[in-house]
Amino acid sequence: MSSRPLRDRRADLARFEGLLDDCERLRVAQLPFDELRELGRLYRRHAAELARIRDRDEDPEAIRHLNALCVRAYTHLYPSPPPEKDRAAGFFERLPLAIARTWRPQLLAWTLLLVGLILGAALEAHDPEAIYALVPRSLGYSTGQLDRLVSSPESRAEFLAGDETPVMANALFGSFLFAHNTRVGFLSFATGMLAGVPTILLQVYNGLLVGALGSVFFRDPWPLEFLAWILPHGIPEFTAITLCAAGGLLLGTAVALPGRRRRRDTLRDAVEPALLLVGAAIPLFVVAALIESFVRESALATGTRLGVAAAMLALLLGATLYVRRVATRVETDTDWLLELSAPPRTESPGSGSAPPP
Repeated sequence: MSSRPLRDRRADLARFEGLLDDCERLRVAQLPFDELRELGRLYRRHAAELARIRDRDEDPEAIRHLNALCVRAYTHLYPSPPPEKDRAAGFFERLPLAIARTWRPQLLAWTLLLVGLILGAALEAHDPEAIYALVPRSLGYSTGQLDRLVSSPESRAEFLAGDETPVMANALFGSFLFAHNTRVGFLSFATGMLAGVPTILLQVYNGLLVGALGSVFFRDPWPLEFLAWILPHGIPEFTAITLCAAGGLLLGTAVALPGRRRRRDTLRDAVEPALLLVGAAIPLFVVAALIESFVRESALATGTRLGVAAAMLALLLGATLYVRRVATRVETDTDWLLELSAPPRTESPGSGSAPPP
């Protein structure tokens, strides 16, 4: 027999049954914290009592009644796990959180790009011959074309003037740009495994190239045409490249600075957010290629092009605010509830185990 008075046991049983009725009427989420904690305590107590009276086979009717109460409590305290979401839904849920939590490597990647941009502009302004070393021919700029851009404002104006081109030609050009830009981004990401050193050099070089080329056009009094030429596609393109570089820096940090953890463990933890950053960069590469082939290579006015650039910047700022809000969310640990309501390990209702829901 239990050492507790019969009156106390009956009061606990009535309270246990009343809390279960409240759960079914109000749902568990609406119960006050103290009542939820009390329900877990009473469930453990009556699960032990059920095991005791079942072992002695004292009262079959009491066993059936108490077993039914414990089964009801189990279904509320141990709800079935939610169904697994499809991979696409999981990706779109993890992506903003990964972007929000990796703001430090992203900031470092943007800083490296800015340093390269300033350095490239300073080198070209100090020595115009530097542009031949910084801008490769693989980008389509021949030595003669660079000579004309450096020496002639008319050549620069002609270079920036847009002409109508066939749609198929633009589509072919856009596919080439997408392949080239994604290759640059993936290279920056993959080489992060080498302690991040190649990623840093590639990001600085990207800035050097743009800075040197931009310095040529900024010799003109009002380089609005150049800004309208580069910004519409440059905003998504540089963002995508920087996201890839941030992913490479994550891998490089895990390899070079594992801290007190094993390098294998830090690298495994860095792989998922790094891949999510690259996944976020791919649609930006697509957008940049479309804008570069259908907006930059068109006869649109300067104001229209600057409007496209403003729209891209607004979207980028909106996405930044969204991931910042995600970063400030407080994650609530609910493991205490499972520990609170956990039944005894050796005694449980049913046939030696906790009753299934």
